Formats: sequence, structure tokens, C-alpha cells
Amino acid sequence: MDDLFFYASKLIWLLISPDSLFLILMVIAVVLLYTGGQRWARRLLTLLTLVLIAVAVFPIGNWLLYPLESRFKTNPTLPDNIDGIVILGGAVLPRHSAAWGQLELNQYAERLNAGIQLARRYPTARVVFTGGSASMVADGPTEADMVRDHLISEGIEKERLLLERQARNTAENAVYTKKLIKPATDENWLLVTTAFHMPRSAGLFCKLNWPVIPFPVDHGTLPDSLFQPGFNLSDHAGTLVDATHEWVGLLAYYLSGRTDSLLPSGCRG
Repeated sequence: MDDLFFYASKLIWLLISPDSLFLILMVIAVVLLYTGGQRWARRLLTLLTLVLIAVAVFPIGNWLLYPLESRFKTNPTLPDNIDGIVILGGAVLPRHSAAWGQLELNQYAERLNAGIQLARRYPTARVVFTGGSASMVADGPTEADMVRDHLISEGIEKERLLLERQARNTAENAVYTKKLIKPATDENWLLVTTAFHMPRSAGLFCKLNWPVIPFPVDHGTLPDSLFQPGFNLSDHAGTLVDATHEWVGLLAYYLSGRTDSLLPSGCRG
């Protein structure tokens, strides 16, 4: 069932991603132009042009991301004792790292950096990095394999470091990490991931009866500039794709019973 969900989610996203939808509709418009449907082609091209202008001018993606990023408190007050820190994968480019012989990170590198800082702040806490391969054809090193030496070089002792290598998505991050750790009910565990990704992630851990403490990082929105227009098609389009992906993920996990609400708010208290 997990395999079906993984592959289905990948294929469906290929079709419904905003950039894919735009391309599909463009192809339909061109086909209509050459098959006698000029009227509908003009309408569709006009609509696509207006959508493109709106995306270029307005930060629509940020409007969708802000409710997710503000769902959990930034720099939350933490207990004196932290038993462990879970760092979610997603920041590493395994194939690039292997090809160039060094750790290559993407725009979510703050997950890893913040996890390292928290590990230094709590020197007795166990540190878990969870990340396998999100590729549909897993034929190379996992994220966990690629970060091992980096984490050790940053001062995290081998004895306190655990690597979860199987997870292909966020749901599997939660499931496989709990199986690996077997946390006690009275333990305090931090969960580190990108702010807009935290609601879905925390919801998954809550569903598994593991009340982690959310520690969101890597915020992408500026609250004071949410309604400030400005022409930036590439950035706005990229953010819109990210935001849509996260909201689709929230909906898919909720409908499949992996979380208890569409927009989780944590399970402590």
C-alpha cells in the first residue's frame, strides 16, 4: 500500500503541478489552433496569458505558504532536557553529491544547519537524520549516507547519531524513524524541518502517537511584504509550485488517513 501511495503521488503530481498544467493547456491551445478550434484556442490562450501576468505580478505562492509557515511558533521555548532531535531529509542532492564528491545541498539546507546547532545546544541528545531516496528508481546513495560524514565533522559523535535510510517521503520519514527509535512516552524529541513543511510533518508524527516538539526553520515568506506586488515571474512561479505541492500533500495525507486534520497544529498539550 505504501508503494502504491508513493508511485501514485509521484505520477499524479506530474500531471497537476502548476507548471505541468500550464504546459498541458498550452499544448491543447496549439492543437485547437490547427484543428479548427480557433475560437476556443483564443480563449484558452487569453486565460493562460492573464494567469501568467497574475503570477508574475502577485506573490500568490507566498499567500499560500504563509498560513503554513505561521502555523507553529518560531524559536519555541524548549524544555531543559531534550532526548533527541529528528532532522527530516530533503536538503541533500544525493546524485549531485556523488557526482562531485562533496555534499551538495538545495534551498532547504537550513534543516541540516539548524539540526546541527540544536545538537550542539543539547550535547546529550540523540540525533536522527531521516532520508532515503525520493527517486522512483532508487539506484544511488541515500540522503542519510551523504550526510553522515558531514554531521560527524560538525562535532556530532558517532555514538549519538542514527541514520534512517529507507524513507522515500514524509510519511515514511515518520513511520521508519519511530520504528528505529522506539521513543518512550516521557521523552522530549524535537522535529526539525522547513517551516511550510512542518504542519504536514507534525501531523504525521502525531498520528503515530509521537508528540514531537516542532522546530520550524527555513522560512520563505516575509509577513510585511505579503501584499506587495512586483514583477518576478521565475521566483513567483517557483514559489507557487512549492506551495501547491505542500497543500496537495496535506490534502492527500488527510484523505488517506495519515493525518487527523487538513492543517495539523501539533499534538502537545
